[in-house]
Amino acid sequence: MTNKPTLKPARPYFASGPCAKYPGWSLEKLSSALVGRSHRAKASLERIRFAVTKTRKILGIPDDYQVAITPGSATGAFEMGLWNLIGSRGVDVLAWDVFGRVWVNDLQDRLDLPDIRVPEVGIGHLPDLSAVDCNRDVVFTWNGSTGGVCVPNGDWIPDNREGLTFCDATSAAFAYDLPWDKLDVTAFSWQKALGGEAAHGMLVLGPRAMDHLKTYTPAWPVPFLLRLKQKHEIIMNMFDGFTLNTPSMLCIEDYLLGLDWAEKMGGVDSLRRKCLENRAVLESWVSERDWIKFTPLESANASHTTVCLQFMEEWFTFSNTNIQWGVIDKICEMLAGEGVAYDINNHRFAFPGLRIWCGPTVEASDIKLLLPWIDWAYEVCKP
Repeated sequence: MTNKPTLKPARPYFASGPCAKYPGWSLEKLSSALVGRSHRAKASLERIRFAVTKTRKILGIPDDYQVAITPGSATGAFEMGLWNLIGSRGVDVLAWDVFGRVWVNDLQDRLDLPDIRVPEVGIGHLPDLSAVDCNRDVVFTWNGSTGGVCVPNGDWIPDNREGLTFCDATSAAFAYDLPWDKLDVTAFSWQKALGGEAAHGMLVLGPRAMDHLKTYTPAWPVPFLLRLKQKHEIIMNMFDGFTLNTPSMLCIEDYLLGLDWAEKMGGVDSLRRKCLENRAVLESWVSERDWIKFTPLESANASHTTVCLQFMEEWFTFSNTNIQWGVIDKICEMLAGEGVAYDINNHRFAFPGLRIWCGPTVEASDIKLLLPWIDWAYEVCKP
């Protein structure tokens, strides 16, 4: 029987969103936030613009790309891109996780597009990227956060494509080196790799998307909170710090603190290395155990932020899904009760398993201290 560990992670925050704050964060650091002020006031607008400018700098977003803060987190930002820009040509939707399937449902059931192709793959498996037709519009998640699989790079997207690429990058921004020349419409949120507060999203539009936006009018009415055009004209001040609804100045200040931390860490390259170091701790641990495995098995497509794990022993794999989820829930409740890990169960619409956030705000030392507790909890729950 595995002995109950005694040492605990200093920061037991391994949830995949909202994610851990950066080391050293404290609520007191938000004391200068412009709470109680209008977001249209000069001082507030300067902070919002600074957040956009600093995002562009740290992520290396080209000068001819437009960046806006949107309502509704990454979901709102991505919906904004879809509702305004898709529909003029056929669409390939690459859905290899829960959220990819959300976009399939949107395009089929809400926008009722007549020409949609969805390669049949299960959660945790990439479709054949060489078969994707980028002369059609292409919708995909960079990092499938509920299946532990991501695209290996952007080489499969040709430079001379006719269609637009729509990339949900919410668990990839600030943790992957995104190839902006391959991405026309990109969305992400503050609550992932930098551990910012939820409810705000970022929309990045490349020049090809902006050119399309100028001339294209969708066949459906666009809700006010998703509009990029007003009376057939692009709402350009959205890309100059103005927002469609009222942002939280407290969240703006919190995001700026995260951006400051990311810059001090050395930018995206350093943050990405930190993620890889975190995953390496898990790789070493998994390699010494035959009762647990990564999803996916292919390392080239494996996420280094949302690391998904499945139990492999027959007592678990031969059980029905409800029993499997019951085991996962019990293990996660035990770990949370001990104060060693919060919210590491996988998404309920994915497979029964664990999901450990290895983003840059997580410390490898804390992951090392977590793993003996998983050994212990698994042994307790095993029949």
